[in-house]
Amino acid sequence: MNPGNLPVCFERVSAFERLQDYTLLIRFDDDTEQTIDFEPVLHGELWGPLRDPALFRQVTIDPIAHTLSWPNGADFDPETLRNWPDYREELANRAQGWAEIATR
Repeated sequence: MNPGNLPVCFERVSAFERLQDYTLLIRFDDDTEQTIDFEPVLHGELWGPLRDPALFRQVTIDPIAHTLSWPNGADFDPETLRNWPDYREELANRAQGWAEIATR
């Protein structure tokens, strides 16, 4: 059921490839790709621990949500990953705020 005829998002991460420490090439089930450097958003309680390269490398594809996830519970909505250029600046600005709060 789709109440109110809201748009339904079907983005699913189908594969990924590690390019650099915090950069992944992400493939989606519609054959599109995004190359994402996550470093600017790795701040705060949830995403900050991913600055540890060993933890970041433990990324997997969640079999239920079909998105990237890490053992500490961090993940990103697949729609956000699929449309990263639309969200990158906002997420980086929020992350910078989290970084500033953590240093107080």
